[in-house]
Amino acid sequence: MDLASPRKRSPQAGAAPKAKLDILDGSITPTLLRLALPTVIVLVVQTGVGVAETYFISFLGTEAMAGVTLVFPVLMLMQMMSNGGIGGGVSSAVARSIGANRRSDADALVWHSVVLAIVFGLAFSIAAILFGSILYRSMGATGSALSAALTYSGITFAGSIPIWITALLSSALRGAGNVKVPAIVIVLGAVIMLALSPPLIFGWGPIPALGVAGGGIAVVAYYLIAAIVLALYLRSSRSPLKLKAVPLERRLFKDILGVGLLSAVGTVQVNLTVTLVTAAVGHFGTDAIAGFGIASRLDYLQIPIIFGLGTAIVTMVGINMGAGQFDRARKISWIGAGIAFGITQAIGVAAALFPHIWMALFTSDPAVNQMGSHYLQIVAPAYGAVGLGLALNFASQGTGRVLLPVLAVTVRMIIAAFVGWSAVIWYGASMGMLFQIVALGAVAYGALTAAAVLPKRVFSLRRKD
Repeated sequence: MDLASPRKRSPQAGAAPKAKLDILDGSITPTLLRLALPTVIVLVVQTGVGVAETYFISFLGTEAMAGVTLVFPVLMLMQMMSNGGIGGGVSSAVARSIGANRRSDADALVWHSVVLAIVFGLAFSIAAILFGSILYRSMGATGSALSAALTYSGITFAGSIPIWITALLSSALRGAGNVKVPAIVIVLGAVIMLALSPPLIFGWGPIPALGVAGGGIAVVAYYLIAAIVLALYLRSSRSPLKLKAVPLERRLFKDILGVGLLSAVGTVQVNLTVTLVTAAVGHFGTDAIAGFGIASRLDYLQIPIIFGLGTAIVTMVGINMGAGQFDRARKISWIGAGIAFGITQAIGVAAALFPHIWMALFTSDPAVNQMGSHYLQIVAPAYGAVGLGLALNFASQGTGRVLLPVLAVTVRMIIAAFVGWSAVIWYGASMGMLFQIVALGAVAYGALTAAAVLPKRVFSLRRKD
């Protein structure tokens, strides 16, 4: 068989759902945007709720804000591993199974995802208990800031298992082309979290003021409810996939983890980069940490946009790869990457030109505002390179080949984190120099990922599906 040519469709393909037919044969850009838009909107809402929680916590003072800022990269590490890392492996495996008309495998992958969610969630809970204090101290936390970090971390990571279950079940549904149900669950959860946070943080009626602990409780409550709702849906007759206990198979774990583990390594590197940069910024004082924390939230605000687009890319590329439509899969990847670049570069230019507008939303402290604005003026112009790289990373998940894009993340980590951290700690570099190194790492990442995903051989049959 010519590997560059589409496979012959099985008789069942004629009965495929309209979503699958659009993915295989429809106009690429409208289909991509239709799949991406619900997830983009929903995750922007979810991130907006996180920004709102930052706003609420800012009323507790700079020390509380600094403490939560130190936890944020670690929490994002888990969320990115569960959604973009292992979750990407789940979406890719489900999409390729559906594209190849292996429906029983697609259903079985859901149960395997739940097992992985429990294992990884438990691992994060244990790690937070055992190593949280050491980690936050190493990042510069002391006194009240350390106390706030440990309180917020202890509560949120106690809910690691429902966070992972929510992420992997959502990823399975998206891999099947069902983006609406995860979107609805996340929106409703965001509303619940937004309603719970202020009374739990500041107190209301019989509810005592719990401070940063209240913010953590709201996060856990949201994910617990979301996990239950998704599980119930996947047990219903309306779901395109079925959640049921099945015998565990090594090949299905391999199908998920073959993509997911390398992708998770990439997310670990991204967050290790943020953690080390945060630690380096910590040497410039509490105001610098708080300013950097507020400014870098804009970095994370873009992740839901690219993640929403990226999940659509994974689904479309994966299903087309499973069906043997390799040229179409490549075209989807580059159209998606172009959209991602345009969106993130526009955000970056606006942030670099008007940084004080973003900073003023969260702080009235001139020193904190200045520190954060300095970061945005230097790093934000490189947002487009990061958006391009992330979108192509999702495309590589759809193909099942993620090694080279992960190595591009490694290069970014070496430049931004290790070189940047070393420049500050060993050579006394200024904060401006640190931010310039971070921007250089971002540009290198985008360029190297593009070079890795550009060749046509990436979009070819690697193994018998």
